[in-house]
Amino acid sequence: MYLLTGVLQLSLLFSFVVDVTSSQCRCLYGQPCWPSQSEFSSLQNQLSQPLIHPVPPASPCYPLSHPSGNCTDAQTNQFDGNWRSNQSGSMQSPNFETFIFDNGSISACYMNTTLGVPCGQGSVPNVGIDARSVEDIQAAVKFSVKNNLRLAVKNTGHDYLGRSTARGSFMIWTHHLKNITYNSTFVPEGAPPTELYKAITLGAGVQWHEAYDAAQAQGRALVGGMSVGGSVGAAGGWVLGGGHSALAPSYGLGVDNVIELKIVTSTGEYLTANSHSHSDLFWALRGGGGGTYGIVTEVTYRTHPSMPLTALYFVANSTNNDTFRTLFTEFVRIHPNLSDSGFSGYAFVSSNGIQIFYIGLNVTQAQANKTIDPFFSFAQNLTSEGLNIATALTVPYPSFYSWYTSTSSIGQQVGSSDELASRLVSRDVIERNHRGIADAVLSLNSSGWLLVAGGAVAQVDPDSTGLNPAWRKALVHVLWGTGWQEGTPFSEIEQLRAVVARSLTRVSELAGSSAYFNEASMFEPNPMNTFFGSHYSKLKAIKNVYDPADLFVVTEGVGSEDWDASLNCRR
Repeated sequence: MYLLTGVLQLSLLFSFVVDVTSSQCRCLYGQPCWPSQSEFSSLQNQLSQPLIHPVPPASPCYPLSHPSGNCTDAQTNQFDGNWRSNQSGSMQSPNFETFIFDNGSISACYMNTTLGVPCGQGSVPNVGIDARSVEDIQAAVKFSVKNNLRLAVKNTGHDYLGRSTARGSFMIWTHHLKNITYNSTFVPEGAPPTELYKAITLGAGVQWHEAYDAAQAQGRALVGGMSVGGSVGAAGGWVLGGGHSALAPSYGLGVDNVIELKIVTSTGEYLTANSHSHSDLFWALRGGGGGTYGIVTEVTYRTHPSMPLTALYFVANSTNNDTFRTLFTEFVRIHPNLSDSGFSGYAFVSSNGIQIFYIGLNVTQAQANKTIDPFFSFAQNLTSEGLNIATALTVPYPSFYSWYTSTSSIGQQVGSSDELASRLVSRDVIERNHRGIADAVLSLNSSGWLLVAGGAVAQVDPDSTGLNPAWRKALVHVLWGTGWQEGTPFSEIEQLRAVVARSLTRVSELAGSSAYFNEASMFEPNPMNTFFGSHYSKLKAIKNVYDPADLFVVTEGVGSEDWDASLNCRR
């Protein structure tokens, strides 16, 4: 996926090019409208923590301009998602820390100091707050509205579309809102006392490795994300965009498991959203996208009994393209049956190899073998035609937690510059044209094939949440993309983006134009339809009610079409 860079030829700019002539534009750092020191001092008096001044994570490696910090620590941990999430100025994909000017020059701070590029601020906000309470967030939101600031809301920075940072913005960092509470008799606000849930409430800064540990301590299971080290936030953008999971086919997506959310809106109000209180907002928050309606401070999820499972592991490759195409085509063909048999999970596909990590929740090893043995036999018969099988087995586990802890340390997920594209592939499309889908996926050279829909996901009323209704017909989420090394000139980045755009067109011709809001292209031709489908008009109407200041605007989010490409000025 990652391509070699060309020769670095950049001209760095150290001040903003300003073209702001009216209040139709947000106020950015360095502009005359930016709040004075006395105004920031007044804000500081309302906060529980000192104001923060985020810097790019590589900045300690530039002692002349950034004399504090530990360069060795930064370079050692640059691919560690949990280390990155602890840096206020870090994104999980460092390309979103950079800023590309209209003339193609780049402001960045690279880990590779041999490039000889001075450390620039890039897209990292210059000032922000380290939110430790609702009151901190309320004060910062009111300050942002009063001063018409461009606002960036960030938790872990695990964001494939760069929505949690912006050059010249003011940051609200929610990473330290770490409260976790389990309640076996949780009653939503406004609900009758008989409406009880075995529920867990997670603060906005809780990450999945922390949430899973907490649920396991109670002998419960939780529908959540899968990432190396569990660094993804459990109560922020993941769930607000839908929240896919290996457990989703068994229990529904993240949005289907939310009982209640608490949120600070642009008016400074602190609201509880559930089926009984602000039900319209509750509907919109479940799939309408993060960074759009306000700042969620906590989410309460239903939990589930801990169940045993059987994992399926399969790794194979071939230098014979026809042989591998035959294998992968069969793999695609059997997916409706795999789904019906209780399987879900993740596969990673190249043009000549595949790695499969699937699970069958509450499926015995004998049942799993009965389902998958025909595929294993099919693969074995291809070994005479050049297929190399490294792994083909099923393994029982006592719980999802035990499987998760055994696999969450595999691979590297963050720290490299990359951009994604994705599509939801419906069960109907796979049943009608599995060969076409297989060929399209193989043409991508490197992709993720995620069996995270179908089953319980398909059984939910499409209009019960704000989520794109296409999820209810989907079976697989396919994602792919491109990447580059530090210092790659913008002209080469543009060429890589163009390749992804062409591949997106080809896949869309077969699979349709729907995609998962959290893992997708930043350059969708019709993002409102792609991410929200028929729910878009209602989502925007609800946003207008709860965000009258139009403070919360993110790339391709609800209402973003009212702003220019920079999201700084209204159209």
